[in-house]
Amino acid sequence: MDRDPELDRDPSDAEPATIEVAPVGASEGASRRDRAKALGLAWHEDPLDAAPEAVELVDPDVAVRLRVVPVRIEDGRIVLAMVDPLDIDAADEVGVLTGMPVAREGMEQSLFADLLRANYGTTASKIADALAGDGGEDEKDQEHNLDSIETGDIHRMAEEPTLVNLVNLLLIEAIQSRTSDVHVEPFEDELKVRYRIDGMLHEQPPPPKHLQAALIGRIKIMSAMNIAERYVPQDGKISLRYEGRKIDIRVSTVPTLYGESVVMRILDKSQLRLDFDALGMREHLQDRMDGLLHKPHGMVLVTGPTGSGKTTTLYASLKRIFDPSRKIITIEDPVEYELPGINQIPVNPKRGLTFATGLRSILRQDPDIVLVGEVRDGETADIAIRSALTGHLILSTLHTNDAISSIGRLTDMGVEPYLAASVLEGLMAQRLGRRICEFCREQVDMTDDDIARVTDAEMAYLEGRVWHGRGCEKCNNTGYRGRVAFYEIIALHGPMRRAISREVELAQLRASLPDDFATMRQDGIERIKDGTSTIGEVLRATQDVEEGLS
Repeated sequence: MDRDPELDRDPSDAEPATIEVAPVGASEGASRRDRAKALGLAWHEDPLDAAPEAVELVDPDVAVRLRVVPVRIEDGRIVLAMVDPLDIDAADEVGVLTGMPVAREGMEQSLFADLLRANYGTTASKIADALAGDGGEDEKDQEHNLDSIETGDIHRMAEEPTLVNLVNLLLIEAIQSRTSDVHVEPFEDELKVRYRIDGMLHEQPPPPKHLQAALIGRIKIMSAMNIAERYVPQDGKISLRYEGRKIDIRVSTVPTLYGESVVMRILDKSQLRLDFDALGMREHLQDRMDGLLHKPHGMVLVTGPTGSGKTTTLYASLKRIFDPSRKIITIEDPVEYELPGINQIPVNPKRGLTFATGLRSILRQDPDIVLVGEVRDGETADIAIRSALTGHLILSTLHTNDAISSIGRLTDMGVEPYLAASVLEGLMAQRLGRRICEFCREQVDMTDDDIARVTDAEMAYLEGRVWHGRGCEKCNNTGYRGRVAFYEIIALHGPMRRAISREVELAQLRASLPDDFATMRQDGIERIKDGTSTIGEVLRATQDVEEGLS
């Protein structure tokens, strides 16, 4: 029998459909408010309480899908708070489901989101709880015999409306809580869901184990993956429209002992401010970086481990120097955010498009500035170095502990020291730490533990006082909201170039650093002083660098 060609397609060739998830735009909200008031409908611009007996009449999945919250029962009618009180269809559906006449009232989007969250809580977990009783007596057998589930059965289960709502709500709640990654992890007796918020993983109420195949199948369908293939890693993409903005989600699956583990990277452009101020770069470091970015040619490297914000810094750099008179091309794996006016090329090794082959082709496109997502091997390093020698400004990343270690990494890849000395203009290293919540921060005396973790000089500089977050609703009682980067930047000068050419030891290279050079830890101490971050976060982010120097 012929194999279904649908099962053999390359997932990277598929174009996932854009999924609409309750779009609401700010300008649309203003016009709805005006029209609602013109029709005599109430409009709330202050927080509103909802009566429990009214909330109980509408299920969580219905409330989120229709964007309604029942706030009270009045004169035999159920009164709905709505982002769009002109949505007659939504009101009619609630009327049919509750068997009651409906009255409509409008409210601001941000207030509605708070009202929805306050009255329905983690709606995804409530739906999961409702589904938990559907496993039947064979639930245990199903957990350990995922191979026996036919592809058609997964398709059917994944298209069940309640399961669809569960996955949509998992994503909605992740976006609302500023999650960067959603982890769905199968274990022997449970299916874990964890959100990475501000760099830290937070466990969520788990869906029932017997939904594993259907839930993961639904995610794979949404991201245009091959759901029949469960033993090979796959990559896909989901495009959402949520509250009037486009959100891209990169999806990765890998087979584990108890099924496929899924990680969804949420790329929310509206939450990304591509400027150095938003990233936490201090003014004198911005000036130094500007000097490097406006060089006519040469190479600037940004270093740090995976997840340290290197790509975001490079995007901010490109945005800062963008000029229609210059051609900028990037080659990335993958393209995380689309930058207007810049040609961006995604790496595709299956088709033979690697960093090295792509970089060769880019140079025939007459670019002025080239961003190479990562220098991974000697071939890419050699082409990038020679491109910088021939009049191009090359921006790229490396995986090293600190900025100065980039020199040794390049020579390990086979780059001649004299070439590295000739083309390198700047080296930057960075780490990310959590930012103190601006809504609940306060200054306090340093504790004994704080004092024990810093040097005497740092203690004197901080004057025994630091900032911390008390914890509030805005930061989910963590005391932190958002992240800030700690930087160190080296602008190469004559003595350093001569030291690199002579292939001196790393310790001697460090001795040739400029007098005004400050390490990431020293930059972090400044962020503690000005109330941006805490001692614990700075040390957590930079400890590996300090250990490497000792």
